[in-house]
Amino acid sequence: MSKNLVIVESPAKAKTIEGYLGKDFTVKSSFGHVRDLPKDGLAVDVTNGFRPSYEISPDKKKLVSELKSLAKSAEEVWLATDDDREGEAISWHLKEALGLRDNTKRIVFREITKNAIQNAIKTPRTIDVDLVNAQQARRVLDRLVGYELSPVLWRKIKGGSTGLSAGRVQSVALRLVVEREREIDKHQSKSSFKVTAQFIVDGSKVLNAELPKNFPSAGDARAFLEACIGATFTIKNLEVKPAKKSPAPPFTTSTLQQEASRKLSFSVDRTMRLAQNLYEAGKISYMRTDSTNLSQEAIEKAKAEIETEFGPQYVQTRQFKTKNESAQEAHEAIRPTNFNDRNAGADRDQKRLYELIWKRSIASQMADAQLERTTVTIGIRFANGATTTVQANVDDSPFVDTPKAQSQNFPNELVAQGEVIKFDGFLRVYLESKDDEDDEDAKGMLPPLTIGQTLNLGQMKATEKFSRPQPRYAEASLVKKLEEMGIGRPSTYAPTISTIINRGYVIKQDKPGQERKYQEFTLQQNQIKETSGKETFGSEKAKLFPTNTGIVVNDFLVEYFPDIVDYQFTATVEKEFDEIADGRMNWQKMLEGFYGDFHKNIEEIQGASGVAFKTGERVLGADPASGKPVSARLGRYGAYVQIGEASDEEKPRFANLRDGQLIETITLQEALDLFALPREIGFFEDKPMTIGIGKFGPYVKHDDKYVSLTREDDPYSIDAERAVALIQAKRAESVGETLGEFEGKPVTTGKGRFGPYVKFEDKYVSLPRNESLTGLTLERAIELILAKRQQEANKYIKEFPENPAVKVVNGQYGPYLAIGKRNVKIPKDVDPATLTLEDCLRLAGDDPAAAKTPAKKAAAKTTTAAAKKPAAKKADSATKKPASKK
Repeated sequence: MSKNLVIVESPAKAKTIEGYLGKDFTVKSSFGHVRDLPKDGLAVDVTNGFRPSYEISPDKKKLVSELKSLAKSAEEVWLATDDDREGEAISWHLKEALGLRDNTKRIVFREITKNAIQNAIKTPRTIDVDLVNAQQARRVLDRLVGYELSPVLWRKIKGGSTGLSAGRVQSVALRLVVEREREIDKHQSKSSFKVTAQFIVDGSKVLNAELPKNFPSAGDARAFLEACIGATFTIKNLEVKPAKKSPAPPFTTSTLQQEASRKLSFSVDRTMRLAQNLYEAGKISYMRTDSTNLSQEAIEKAKAEIETEFGPQYVQTRQFKTKNESAQEAHEAIRPTNFNDRNAGADRDQKRLYELIWKRSIASQMADAQLERTTVTIGIRFANGATTTVQANVDDSPFVDTPKAQSQNFPNELVAQGEVIKFDGFLRVYLESKDDEDDEDAKGMLPPLTIGQTLNLGQMKATEKFSRPQPRYAEASLVKKLEEMGIGRPSTYAPTISTIINRGYVIKQDKPGQERKYQEFTLQQNQIKETSGKETFGSEKAKLFPTNTGIVVNDFLVEYFPDIVDYQFTATVEKEFDEIADGRMNWQKMLEGFYGDFHKNIEEIQGASGVAFKTGERVLGADPASGKPVSARLGRYGAYVQIGEASDEEKPRFANLRDGQLIETITLQEALDLFALPREIGFFEDKPMTIGIGKFGPYVKHDDKYVSLTREDDPYSIDAERAVALIQAKRAESVGETLGEFEGKPVTTGKGRFGPYVKFEDKYVSLPRNESLTGLTLERAIELILAKRQQEANKYIKEFPENPAVKVVNGQYGPYLAIGKRNVKIPKDVDPATLTLEDCLRLAGDDPAAAKTPAKKAAAKTTTAAAKKPAAKKADSATKKPASKK
């Protein structure tokens, strides 16, 4: 046995670190937290200093026994969990669970490199109780809120149905999404006309210019173009100014999430999983940080790489100061551990994320980009004199009509802008993206110009433009907003967004655009031509939309628990956690200040029969056929429309809302349309055809067979002729064709419920999304068959001949363990390829000794172990203060 036992929280990290330490060190993983509050019960003694009752997690009991045994036989134990509050808490829980002494050595590092690990061993410390208490305060507060508030939601919103939950940060995040949706719904799009002009310079070069402000109406825009017929356009002023662009700071957790979303289309959760993998492999520094600071050593390494790769003129070292007051400047931004490594990562996505981190870090220490910005003012001399007027309003915009209109001159200046890069500097490597970039803002080079130069007008356009509401939040822009408001911390952003999505409060989806017409006037060769065009607007990709459940839960919390969803209150709580971490506030007193009013409010709402929250109910009007009221509301199984009342002699009629329909925006006609299905639309081959909507969308049913409607087919208006065409097309597809033979057996094609396929030996191989059966060759079909075989061959990551019942499987949604007929989730921080048989059985809650027994006996042991009762709970806290007597 080694003299030293080092405990980390991740198996992948353990493997990397063990390679840096000598034979006197054994490195083991705790697989994350070993203790937590039990899932059942409050487990917090609110009358005794909010004393939490922790218990060893059921799936960690055997691991804790093993670690305890190793700790007893080791001369020294080193706790080496992450350098943040969560990591500090994991170390403290390990100390308590393993019975280690209070002065057990605690080491921290922010990158997994040999130098960093060896330096950490030289400078150990003890567990920081203040950091632990800050984590404890967050954990206990979140338990109090969730445990006491969630049952109120169950009772008041879904009539006793569970599944709803509330929490400090998640409820605020939900409120942001709901309020943005309502802002969008209230937005009234206004049109105006933007005037642009193209001038021909030196016979072939084009100068693009525009009016600084838009006209509010088509009449004003056309009148201006008419005034420009025969006008003279002259360069009135040229203003050339030197300018510069500076690089963005190196990544924090939130900026990495935002930029990975913009540039790589990664979700917040996916970004953090990839960053975790890179960190544990020793390729980047710690990925949970709110600091933009770089160590002097990192700056020197970046400088050396820049000089070597680009030259000394590209070096400009900087130390960035974060705008976040609560940021821990002693920490570092996310950066490569070795700037010489241009590429790192085990797969394509890891490589792409690493490249983004490398470029951002390197660019932060590179020279500013030197620019030259030119602004051209173009004077207009109208053919009928400078006094040409238009009836216009004296307002912020001089072109908006009001009752008190007065005569005012047309604008007589156009503006053109250009930008030239004199020295690219950091732009040679990297440029930060924006959430909603507008290509119209791009500025190019200008042709040679002189003051007084007369310009030849090629054409002038007045194009109708429409105002746009604020865009819906994407995951990354929601993180940005939360950070700006001081809500949440680096470790909470990803789980917060995952929670509101998993709870069904928010859905992440694309929204197709709508088509609208716009007007355009074009002045060319002294003639004005009026045209109309079509544009698509409102399309969005991977945005967050509130569901009916999310809206109702938000409204309930806003009405009855305003503090929980108050932005300032939630930000203040985060600051108090920071004060606890700094040792400036007592965590129990902080909880006491919160809990009193909160619990009193819970009791009042829970016991008040007068609180009749109508779950978003909205009366839409009356049914024209029956005269009965039509209402939309949220029920136990989702949102629905109801015709009639429960008190009526005739039972009410019900219909579920369709995807994307909201209780607060659905119209009476849209609600009535929901009752139009299923509907019979005629006969085919002497059998009825019925249109309906099922689990997989709208369909036509005929002869007990279902044929899906296409996206272009409206289930409420489709006719019999179209339905027959769909049925016949389905029949033709299902018959398919024979392409030929492979290995002496036929290869056929067809189209089923999940799309087109190739069939061979009773196996179905789906075609890729970008391919169709049209033009499919036998050679391509064989390629797909062989690829399918290879995929199935790679299905198992690891198998264990000594226990065939245990397999590490490559599943559709990620790796998992197959233990007999059971499927067991593999923790995110575990590398499936490194798992041993003992690791697999431990994760499944089986006795590792089962590895030496037949599969049936191992399964029997599992059943026996699962039947055992959990150990008695043990109450303790970081401060270990004695319980106060009542």
